[in-house]
Amino acid sequence: MLKTACSVLGLAALFALGAWGQAPANATEDSRPAQPAAKTAAKRFKIGVTVPAADHGWTAGVGWWARKAMELHPEIDWVYTTSANPEKQIADVEDMMVKGIDGLVILATESAPLTPIAKKARQRGIFIVNVDRGFLEPVADIFLEGDNKAFGRKSAQFVAEKMQREGKTNLVILSGIPCTVDTDRVNAALEVFKQYPQIKVLDQQPAMWNREKGLQVMENMLNKHKKIDAVWAQDDDIMMGAIQAIKEAGREKEMWILGGAGMKEAVKMVMDRNPMVPANITYPPSMIAAGIHMAAGAMRDGNKDKVLQFMPRHLMIDVDLITPENAKDYYFPDSVY
Repeated sequence: MLKTACSVLGLAALFALGAWGQAPANATEDSRPAQPAAKTAAKRFKIGVTVPAADHGWTAGVGWWARKAMELHPEIDWVYTTSANPEKQIADVEDMMVKGIDGLVILATESAPLTPIAKKARQRGIFIVNVDRGFLEPVADIFLEGDNKAFGRKSAQFVAEKMQREGKTNLVILSGIPCTVDTDRVNAALEVFKQYPQIKVLDQQPAMWNREKGLQVMENMLNKHKKIDAVWAQDDDIMMGAIQAIKEAGREKEMWILGGAGMKEAVKMVMDRNPMVPANITYPPSMIAAGIHMAAGAMRDGNKDKVLQFMPRHLMIDVDLITPENAKDYYFPDSVY
């Protein structure tokens, strides 16, 4: 009897507690167990990415790596543009601001013209990751670049020592697009060349990191200077154009040339011990992908300010001298650049 009573009481208790998934008939809304609050949908951030147009191999590599990096972050709404000149890039950034971007990853076509629009974006609270070509003022939240002073110094040191060993004196310099990258490379190289009084810098002209311009400028220098021993070109696209000019003039046995950035064709020449291209230096276009990952990582969880507490504001990628002895480590024949 007691056992039966207990069973009946237990069954009643189960019904009273709604053990079958039902609340008691007289239960009010307030007496029901609290329900978990619905999750608020996470905000989708919009990030603009703007880079120079693919007018030479390195910037083609930049575009390729940028697209690959954006594909890895479908949680972000991306706005991507390429620009052939500063005017187009300024207009692109202005359009991105109209579209309401939260962040901006920018590799500037030129430093000076892009600085004011970058300041305007920053003043509107847009998070900025600046890659490679810096602004004239410290505008960006994060600045990621290759070590261009080391680029100039290491490449110039190789040129100077080789010229000294060979008893050579006449050097010409082909520089790039006016920006902080070019300034750092050229100034660092000139400091090295000054330490070798036997080296005579015959000429220095901008070739805009462009193969066709490299061809034109080198043609002018070949017409102007009857004896050139070496060429410091600081860029592989310039170098390829200059090599064409030198060969067309029939002067390829007279001089050698050092470019830079690790274009696969240039690295192959070094690996094959081509006498015209004795060395090269790295400068990976994949740095744009690192900048994109940083922007996505900092913004996607809505904790940008907290993330920035632990994020370096200036990151610099080292560069390496490529010689016949180590060229195989830097040769990627399937690469876009």
